[in-house]
Amino acid sequence: MDAASSAAESRTTVEVRGTVTVLAAASLTGSFEQLGDRLEEAYPGLDVVFSFGPSSGLVEQVIAGAPADLLATADTRTMAAAVEGGVVEGEPVVFARNTLTLVVPAGNPGDVHGLDDLGREELRVALCEPQVPCGAATERLLETGGIQAEPDTLATDVKEATALVSLGEVDAAVVYVTDAVTEGDAVETIEVPQAAEVVNDYPVALVRGGPNPEAARLVVEAIIGDLGQGILAEAGFLGP
Repeated sequence: MDAASSAAESRTTVEVRGTVTVLAAASLTGSFEQLGDRLEEAYPGLDVVFSFGPSSGLVEQVIAGAPADLLATADTRTMAAAVEGGVVEGEPVVFARNTLTLVVPAGNPGDVHGLDDLGREELRVALCEPQVPCGAATERLLETGGIQAEPDTLATDVKEATALVSLGEVDAAVVYVTDAVTEGDAVETIEVPQAAEVVNDYPVALVRGGPNPEAARLVVEAIIGDLGQGILAEAGFLGP
């Protein structure tokens, strides 16, 4: 019996019916969609709907009153804004961690070997905007190495930055390890030793006044339980 089936036995059919709307960081796209599919298989009356995007923008949506049941962000800084805004219930729970890496298109046409190359004027470089978790972490990473980057593109989220590399539109980008894994052979990863010093914690919290709180709690249990942790680990996330 898998984790979703085990959890199903502990909940009544009534409690897990209806739609659960989850606002989640873009870097969680593949993992959360897989988790949602597994939960919907275990609970035929459940519909898990995701809206992915930059964490800062998702928090702004919730504060503005966007209907949602769960909020999952890519760092504690953006979640803190939701807590301060009074739009989430209880203490957010950290369910995963992520680190950064340097990615280049297959074949490494820009001959990139490390973060120092991000300052080369002839290279096309993409970084995440500083207000989103990927961008804030990148700033810390560059500061740690004393590196001055010259980005040509500031991506709205990590998925956009990664896509620019896989499409060959830029020569290099700093993204999460998990996004590099998702792209497979379309990108090459260049190890960044300093990345071990810059780790993002991913918290999840119930949205205050969400329309389906009981089912939302089930989704949180799945995220922090064996089912969710197994899916996240397979995608390259670190445990909480």
